[in-house]
Amino acid sequence: MCGISGIYSITKDKEVSLKISEMNNEIIHRGPDDGGVYINDDINYSVAMGMRRLSIIDLNSGKQPIHSLDKSKVLVFNGEIYNYQELKTKLLKKGATFLTNSDTEVIMRLYEEYGRSSFSMLDGMFAFSIYDITLNKILVVRDFFGEKPLYYYQTKDYFYWASELKSIKKVAPKNFNISKKGLSLYFQLTYIPAPHTIYEEVYKLESNSILEFDCVTNNIEITKIKRKKEFSDNYSDLTFSEAKIKTRELVYNSVNSRSISDVPLGTFLSGGVDSSIVSHCLNESVNSKINTFSIGFNTKQFDETEKSRKVSKLIGSNHHEFILSDKDLVDDLDNILSNYDEPFADPSALPTYMVSKYTSQKVKVALTGDGGDEMFGGYNKYYVGKLNNLYIKYFSEKNHAKMLSFSSKFLNQKKDSRGLIFKSNKLLKSINYENNFYMNIISLGFHRKELLSILKSNKVESDILDSYTEKDDLINNLKQFRKIDRKLSLEGDLLVKVDRASMLASIECRAPFLNMKILDFVEQLPDKYLLNGWNKKYLLKESFKDAFPKNFLNKSKQGFAVPVGDWLKLSFKKELLSYIDRSLLIKQDLFNVDYITELVINHLNSTKDNTYKVWTFYCFQKWYLLNFN
Repeated sequence: MCGISGIYSITKDKEVSLKISEMNNEIIHRGPDDGGVYINDDINYSVAMGMRRLSIIDLNSGKQPIHSLDKSKVLVFNGEIYNYQELKTKLLKKGATFLTNSDTEVIMRLYEEYGRSSFSMLDGMFAFSIYDITLNKILVVRDFFGEKPLYYYQTKDYFYWASELKSIKKVAPKNFNISKKGLSLYFQLTYIPAPHTIYEEVYKLESNSILEFDCVTNNIEITKIKRKKEFSDNYSDLTFSEAKIKTRELVYNSVNSRSISDVPLGTFLSGGVDSSIVSHCLNESVNSKINTFSIGFNTKQFDETEKSRKVSKLIGSNHHEFILSDKDLVDDLDNILSNYDEPFADPSALPTYMVSKYTSQKVKVALTGDGGDEMFGGYNKYYVGKLNNLYIKYFSEKNHAKMLSFSSKFLNQKKDSRGLIFKSNKLLKSINYENNFYMNIISLGFHRKELLSILKSNKVESDILDSYTEKDDLINNLKQFRKIDRKLSLEGDLLVKVDRASMLASIECRAPFLNMKILDFVEQLPDKYLLNGWNKKYLLKESFKDAFPKNFLNKSKQGFAVPVGDWLKLSFKKELLSYIDRSLLIKQDLFNVDYITELVINHLNSTKDNTYKVWTFYCFQKWYLLNFN
């Protein structure tokens, strides 16, 4: 696990060595164990690549950059390749020579043998760049799910790329401008998915993509990795009983493959279905007690440590538990949020960092349950398709308007609570009579129509979410819901949250559910295996129910909910009030001043609970003042 960076200059740049060192130093938290750089300025242009290393596999000889045997190609790599031993065996049979035991070298030898078609063979999380001197090209590659980040920026004279935006900003020759697209996406979603960023000039490489930069023409071409159909099995005709057996096999195998490490590892255990199953599978595959880690809150409604304790006791793990309050986060808050480099308002980033920080004192690698909901259909929002269709069958648009008016008067929540009233309000606001309800339900901040309330009209691009769906493609079934989630919330929110929070604490997180074999399997199954009536994640829970107490996997869970609505009224209140200072808002020229002021004051006075919207605004202002003040 590492961080990478790179620079291309159209002419020889005497400062390229200094610049790549500066880019590398910006992400030293991603790889505090080691670092390396490559510089080539013996030609008409300059190329430099750098990396920081968190040593997990082949601690002694796995240093980077890695070169081809003839020195014509050089590679820097961030991530883990879980099938590297299998791929190495295949290459050895073809006569390949290896100088290390690292997965990084396997990528290089694969590229030497098969070229860019080799990228489809990789099972793992990765972002890497290869400078191919013979072709005068730089290839930048990102994994299928987008677990590892990659930013890039091109000017007339330079091309930059890096794992984190801060590396590019450190050496970029100009200040960046706020992107209208990025701004609109953020205030709708509370995060900014690829390819966009908060800046007009900088982009994220989309998942499962190859960026090819031509060092002669300076052209960029982006293509998708063409996946070979390696799995000939047809699962579409499996009975439910057969599907349960296959699910157990695939999950166990994935946990095993994600457990390869030359350093101690453990699991993040929340007590929910996904992390409990991962912890159970890891415990079954090792000969010693595993370490499990969980975070709780002193706000009882949000604390679920009792569930993680039960699982720990069941599997006999060495369990480590930490209870948080708002005061515990005051000292770390700026560091956590600023590390995302862009405005990012997922509140669960806070406990994710804290559990990573505590975990790093015991182990260097943690397995997580991330991706289980997207793979097996575990979110409450997957009910919305049924509920929307049922609702519009009996309520006309006119009556729906009356219901919205009723809810604003009589279902007015005054404190941060995620109970029935909260869920009812969220459902009513997501109802759509043109079958576009799913984009409403995933808008965690402001719905499309609300953007013009908070932002000035010249700062809004209200239809930007439409670019993430196929033309004329109505999103109205579970398979499509899950596909959109993988493209938007998984890549743009969940994986960003875990990567930046864990890497800030210098710990590697691995997600066994994010496995192409699992995805290929579940994509062939009928939706009813995943969402059976109102029973979410039905197949996964039924596959592992015998390993847990009766009905344990069917108990409801908050998710990684955080009481930030209350915290905004406590430790964060003074700072929040400074963010609605009228002179500041007028100077920014981004917000409708009266609307945002009223929104914040109503929340602070407990006139109306505006947790998500105010937290989204708060995180933006914290980012803005750090970058533009």
